[in-house]
Amino acid sequence: MHLIESIKHYINLMVQETGVGMKCLLMDKETTSIVSMAYSQTEMLDKEVYLFERIDRISSCDHMKYLKCIVFLRPTKENIDLLIQELRNPKFGQYHIYFSNIISNSDIMTLAESDEHESVRDVQEFYSDFIAVSPTLFSVNVTNGSFRGNKWNPSALQRSLDGIIGVLLSLQKYPNIRYQASSDACRKLADEVNHLINKEHSLFANCSQNWPNDSPAPLLLVLDRKIDAFTPLLNQWTYQAMLHELLTINNNRINLSNIQGISKDMREVVVSAEQDDFYSKNMYKNFGEIGINIKILMEDFQDKTKSQKKVETISDMKDFIEQYPQFKKMSGTVSKHVLLISELSRLVAAHNLMDVSEAEQEMACQSEHSKSLKKVRQLLEDSRVQNIDKLRLVMLYALRFENNSNQEIAELKKILKSKGIPEEQIKSIQSLLNYAGFKSQNQTQTDLLSTVNEVFKKRIIKGLKGIENIYTQHTPILREIIEDLARGRLKVNNFPYLTEDRSQGTEKPTDIIIFMVGGTTYEEALHVDALNRSLPGVRIILGSTCIHNLASFLDELSYTSSRTGF
Repeated sequence: MHLIESIKHYINLMVQETGVGMKCLLMDKETTSIVSMAYSQTEMLDKEVYLFERIDRISSCDHMKYLKCIVFLRPTKENIDLLIQELRNPKFGQYHIYFSNIISNSDIMTLAESDEHESVRDVQEFYSDFIAVSPTLFSVNVTNGSFRGNKWNPSALQRSLDGIIGVLLSLQKYPNIRYQASSDACRKLADEVNHLINKEHSLFANCSQNWPNDSPAPLLLVLDRKIDAFTPLLNQWTYQAMLHELLTINNNRINLSNIQGISKDMREVVVSAEQDDFYSKNMYKNFGEIGINIKILMEDFQDKTKSQKKVETISDMKDFIEQYPQFKKMSGTVSKHVLLISELSRLVAAHNLMDVSEAEQEMACQSEHSKSLKKVRQLLEDSRVQNIDKLRLVMLYALRFENNSNQEIAELKKILKSKGIPEEQIKSIQSLLNYAGFKSQNQTQTDLLSTVNEVFKKRIIKGLKGIENIYTQHTPILREIIEDLARGRLKVNNFPYLTEDRSQGTEKPTDIIIFMVGGTTYEEALHVDALNRSLPGVRIILGSTCIHNLASFLDELSYTSSRTGF
């Protein structure tokens, strides 16, 4: 189960089936992201794709009948309408049309009627309707909130459904479905997935034919972010997660234009494990290890630079020319990561993030109220600590000690207000408690939270045995859920089957797809990667509506706390 290889497979098929010759790739906004996460523009040029256009901007382009057009679109009404306009006045010699998901027969008939110039050569479904962030992580990039109150945003529900179906068909999986019993949103999404699987039974029946009869069926588990609101609130100390928390990763790109004196070619950088060996090897390493590894990379580069200066003979010149592309790529890699790590180091020092993070981890993994309160108060008075981190600390305190009889949430809110933090942001503390606090839970959720509390107790016991790194001692609830699931111990009353329960929850699935409604995190992706390495014979994929840092999670809370509906 390798998501990026799956996307690459479909892109390669598109190119191959279009045949030799110069090509244009016509995409929409989302399929542009899908392609760019798998291949760089240079790699696409090597496949004879010389022009890249958006379907919503194609009207201004010149006619280029000598080009073949690969059309790769999501099968939305808007895209179908735009494609109809293009086919009625074709700008390219021929069209090879590929949809990223299931398209209705009526839409195919409408397209056929619009092809008055008979320029369409073929129409196919290539199931790739998701953003493959890594081999085991995908997102559907829902950035405007999954739901308000307890109601799904209809467009977010549809996009989540499309993404899950795209992953299942891409990986050829016909799964059993389980969901978080305490979440109406999870039940709704699970129902929609099951309904579409039944509707498209022939497609999924083909998937099941490829599955050994004596093996456990693949499993789709739908979870709600509310099960663990701690994780997206924490500062991070592994490379990928830190980059997202402090600089924000958007489709593998980081905007650095706000850094003073930044060179033009570094205003936006790409961090892709597929295209960057250093990032691939270090994305899950902690910040201390990253500092050592970038030093080694720089020393290696300096050694190579010295050797490149010795161009004295024809043979030296030949070697230099052969090695120059690799040398140039290494130079770009070194410059990029030195810049990123330098900026992370600056932010950590300037905003006292080590002390902030230590306080966060103590609240997440221990239960000493008076000690935590004292430390939070101290940090609220520290001028180096950013307002956003002061808010973060009080949110974590409120979530952790909501039920403590000595809690001082109201007093901490007053301190935040005195520091000039806007009232709208302070309200997010109550929004968080409404979203995931103990007092907001119904009986089913209370039963589930008792399980979560057991996990919390395990963390404290582990903490007493000593932690190698106090900044990364927190373990997301997701890890415990996956371990229980893989071992056949995940409680059916908390995570029931939507499809027929043939095993009373004791079955041990080997192919697991998790989808988290309301956003996941790179910390959780790190733990999924670790479990893929440590659980023998088990393959896990994590997907979600989006990938959170604190800023996006606060936005999610803001949308969710609105009761206006849609």
